[in-house]
Amino acid sequence: MFNMKIKGLEIERIGHDTFKIKGKNVVVYTDPYLIKKGEPADLILISHEHKDHCDTAAVEALSNEKTDIVASGLAVKLLGKGKALAPGQHITAKGVEIKGFPAYNVKRFRSPGVPFHPPESKMLSFVFTVDGIKIYFAGDTDFIPPMKELAKEKIDIALLPISDVYVMNEEEALEAVKAIKPKIVIPMHYGSLPQVKGNPEKFKQLVGSNAEVVIIE
Repeated sequence: MFNMKIKGLEIERIGHDTFKIKGKNVVVYTDPYLIKKGEPADLILISHEHKDHCDTAAVEALSNEKTDIVASGLAVKLLGKGKALAPGQHITAKGVEIKGFPAYNVKRFRSPGVPFHPPESKMLSFVFTVDGIKIYFAGDTDFIPPMKELAKEKIDIALLPISDVYVMNEEEALEAVKAIKPKIVIPMHYGSLPQVKGNPEKFKQLVGSNAEVVIIE
């Protein structure tokens, strides 16, 4: 686990797409995976139902009676609890404004014509605001046309996958940066599974002056 202060928030990359983001009065986790214990969550955001993003044991380890869970519909169904969100919807939980955006594959397929993350599954990316800092958590996605709408959101910090396995690669993530126009980018979805590689240093070089890239190894 590695963490740092970014724009006044304590941001810890626990692994894969799991982040702990701690503000003045709220602790937010994204896509809990392989966590046996940790500081209790005020809010858990879950992009979709796949095991490496919606690990039921990890969710339980981080939850107490006060924890709110906001997740895709299929993740809520798997967990048996939480508030379902769909792309295009928004909700406020624990004082955090949360907007749902799409996440899906257009280039990566489980079998011919069957993407790993199909649009019809209504998997999520999130835009959420902690202490006035607007964060985009991309979830599992390729570079997709709806990302071009995110420039309007004036994102401070974007959390983007780079591994090429199941999600966009470093070059496609650069296209996402150009479309979203965040101030800071933190790469994710690499180095956590044998087949999920990704090269954050390569990504940083590619991004260049388009944004500040912060690597939390």
